[in-house]
Amino acid sequence: MSGPATKAFDHEAARALVEHVWDEEIVPNLIEYIRIPCLSPAFDAGWERTGELERAVQFLARWCRTRPIPGMKLELVRLPGRTPLLLAEVPGRGEGTVLLYGHYDKQPEMTGWREDLGPWKPKLEGDRLYGRGGSDDGYATFGSLTALHVLAEQGLPGARCIMLIEGCEESGSADLSPYIDHLAARLGTVDLVICLDSGCGDYDRLWTTRSLRGLAAGELRVDVLREGVHSGDASGIVPDSFRILRLLLDRLEDGRTGTIVPRELFVDVPPAFREQARAAAAVLGPRLAGKFPFAGGTKAVAGDPAELVLNQTWRPTLTVIGQDGLPPLARAGNVLRPGTSVKLSLRLPPTLEGEKVGAFVKELLEADPPHGARVSFTPAEGCSGWASPPVEDWLEESLVRASRAFFGPPPAHRGEGGTIPLMGMLTRLFPAAQFVITGVGGPESNAHGPNEFLHVPTGKRVTACVARILYDHMQRSV
Repeated sequence: MSGPATKAFDHEAARALVEHVWDEEIVPNLIEYIRIPCLSPAFDAGWERTGELERAVQFLARWCRTRPIPGMKLELVRLPGRTPLLLAEVPGRGEGTVLLYGHYDKQPEMTGWREDLGPWKPKLEGDRLYGRGGSDDGYATFGSLTALHVLAEQGLPGARCIMLIEGCEESGSADLSPYIDHLAARLGTVDLVICLDSGCGDYDRLWTTRSLRGLAAGELRVDVLREGVHSGDASGIVPDSFRILRLLLDRLEDGRTGTIVPRELFVDVPPAFREQARAAAAVLGPRLAGKFPFAGGTKAVAGDPAELVLNQTWRPTLTVIGQDGLPPLARAGNVLRPGTSVKLSLRLPPTLEGEKVGAFVKELLEADPPHGARVSFTPAEGCSGWASPPVEDWLEESLVRASRAFFGPPPAHRGEGGTIPLMGMLTRLFPAAQFVITGVGGPESNAHGPNEFLHVPTGKRVTACVARILYDHMQRSV
């Protein structure tokens, strides 16, 4: 069969171009992007009025229009009441389409930033660019088009590519499904998905994500009184709402170990993913837990890194991420409070149907309330996880070539504890597609938390790796 490309991929030329574009254009533009407080709609209900998401997507679109990529068409796609979608389409050869994905919305500020840093106050310090949204996921737009720039610069043909950058990912991608439906005919047959919205176990090699956990969240509320009363008068007679809350949470989680109690929330981990967890643990060892800023003598919940990887990627876990009803310490009087509310984030195994879990948890927590208290659980966002289909040989080989060329060591693969709803959606729409989910969120980068940073050298190397993978994707038919 005559192939679409005979010219070899020039790794050194790719490295030089990526270095130049990152240093001269991407980093300066990311600094300006970080300054934009473009909170996801879940954290800014008035996002259309405040205009920060619009400001961010327009900023990214202006940069995209300067790219020297032949035939590229750029569009801001809009549906009523939905966050704008940035779409770039690059013509190519062959029948298949490559979909490159990222997002431009951000998590809220979070407390605990270093005194000289801030979420909207970018600072380049050595290899680290601090500020909210640089690594999660502002770099994706720049990295995706720079990878395509590499192919154009070397005169290498590629497949048709579509870049989608959404504005609702941190809110569970509620806007994305309508856009995918709206664009279905235009997308065509997607046979490779490249997602730049994940993490890396270290900064020494290319990491790909082979599974993502699902998510079920919601608000648990306990009310015992119509109004607060003197604690000296009421305690011992009126049950404390916080104690009832603790009892209810014990139905969901063993407080001594952190293990989720209902067996319905577990799945059997497929053998291939168990082996992947062992391999990732062997690479990371104590660094897996060591990357977290433990306070005092706090230790990880297990000593075996392989068990920690499985905990993080295939087992359900509960985190209390917010509360109402408890006053700050400085204003805490001797009052038995009328009620307590907490927001729960329940991470789910990749193959569990996350959309059904909210109803299960509601029934579990609301049944037979202690002391007859008024208990309510209101499910919020929920979505299923994702497990990678088998990876084809050409792609496994491409990942090895890319990692060795631009990092040195071969690639590593693992699951991620977070959620990218688009992946499950695309797997259902394009069951024959291959997936490369990668990213720059490595040790200490602290996405969603204080002192978030982008490790710039890793951003460069991942960009170059994507260019090589795009080349190999086209060459696979030679």
